[in-house]
Amino acid sequence: MIIVHHLENSRSQRVLWMLEELGLPYDIKRYERNKKTMLAPPELKRVHPLGKSPVIEDRTDQNRVVAETGAIVEYLVDKADGRLGAPANRTAALDYRFWLHYAEGSIMPPLLVKLVLTRVPLFGKAAQKRIQPMIDTHLDFVEAHLASRPWFTGDTLTAADIMMSFPLEAARSRGGLDASRPATIAWLDKVHARPAYQTALAKGGPYAYA
Repeated sequence: MIIVHHLENSRSQRVLWMLEELGLPYDIKRYERNKKTMLAPPELKRVHPLGKSPVIEDRTDQNRVVAETGAIVEYLVDKADGRLGAPANRTAALDYRFWLHYAEGSIMPPLLVKLVLTRVPLFGKAAQKRIQPMIDTHLDFVEAHLASRPWFTGDTLTAADIMMSFPLEAARSRGGLDASRPATIAWLDKVHARPAYQTALAKGGPYAYA
């Protein structure tokens, strides 16, 4: 059994979705954010020293603890014998690796900066104007890619799509993603319509980005 240490309104929703897509058995331990700071509670540090979510414990593998969403996703692909992993075609496989890491390495940082700036009075509003063009560059890049394919690596859903879901949901919530980028919006709608996504959403509790 896999235990998902799941924080409300967080990246860990992707892990629940992936487990549902793979059909792997799991249980959820839910955590609520501090209402004032919006940070994760200190209890998460008992699971992993960083005190962040997502974290999983695999009770079928010596109670192994795995942190970081990308590392968890790759771990689950291996556990599922490659399902939702890199396609056999080399070009598609390279696309898969790129988008798998791009999600947290490139597009998410400016979105996180913008979120922080929304909580800074006066200076924050001016600084947001400098961050938005960076976000727009990423959104245009994603839109151009999705305009010619249904999923990030081609014709089928992979873990790269799962990784990209949170930053694009965050972008629709606070980063300027709207109907002016129809391919990206269509991709998000397709993600949200998947039965596995809906089941994960129902199990996960509060999630502001769906």
